[in-house]
Amino acid sequence: MNRSKVFRCVGEHHVPPARFSDPVAGEINCRAQLSILETCRHSNPDAKIVFASTRQLYGRPQYLPVDERHPVAPVDVNGINKAAGEQYHLVYGDVYGIPVTVLRLTNTYGPRMRVRDARQTFLGYWLRSIVLGDELVIWGDGEQRRDFNYVDDAVRAFLLAATRDEANGTIFNLGDDHHVSLRELAELLVRINGGGSYRFEPFPPDRRAIDIGDYYSDHRRISEKLGWVPQVSLEDGLARSIAFYRENGERYWS
Repeated sequence: MNRSKVFRCVGEHHVPPARFSDPVAGEINCRAQLSILETCRHSNPDAKIVFASTRQLYGRPQYLPVDERHPVAPVDVNGINKAAGEQYHLVYGDVYGIPVTVLRLTNTYGPRMRVRDARQTFLGYWLRSIVLGDELVIWGDGEQRRDFNYVDDAVRAFLLAATRDEANGTIFNLGDDHHVSLRELAELLVRINGGGSYRFEPFPPDRRAIDIGDYYSDHRRISEKLGWVPQVSLEDGLARSIAFYRENGERYWS
């Protein structure tokens, strides 16, 4: 493949539920994508673009595991904007011939992720809490199930999508066949850390309104088409992450 440049389009500016009163705050997730696409169309139409989308756009699963044929029904503004971003990429691929691929990420975690708050992911904040000796907080009964991908596995998926022509114009779920409840995840973190605790709290009303219940992905399409499968187990990935933040956490706490 002869490409002069490869882009990874992220645009992951999550909008917290409290900002539903100002839904335009998340428009960067659309506008930024159009800016990149227009630049490529005019200046480098052969550039391969891999768009980092999200499981959020599925909303509350109608069936599990969720495959790429599942209806798109976001429950929050970020999911709506990401769904629009996907469509911009796919349309530019169809109309202007720009080679694009969409990856719908599940819960990606690992070293160097945002951990100072739960703005982008609860697991990052849990990693911060477990390393600092703070109690983990689980909303609800902790039985909601999730799947997770270690950052190295996610990066491999991006590289495969960027370098394989058969990925062009295709949407792929990432995910893992191994899924756990949030309670099981908290117990695993405590065990790997060698200590810690967690407690349950009722859902805050704004979070309850957008809670999706159980979610885990069917990633067979990318496995069959590109040969991608997650290689880092959840236990190993969490151990690597805890070790990283024990050594480097002060750079990330604030």
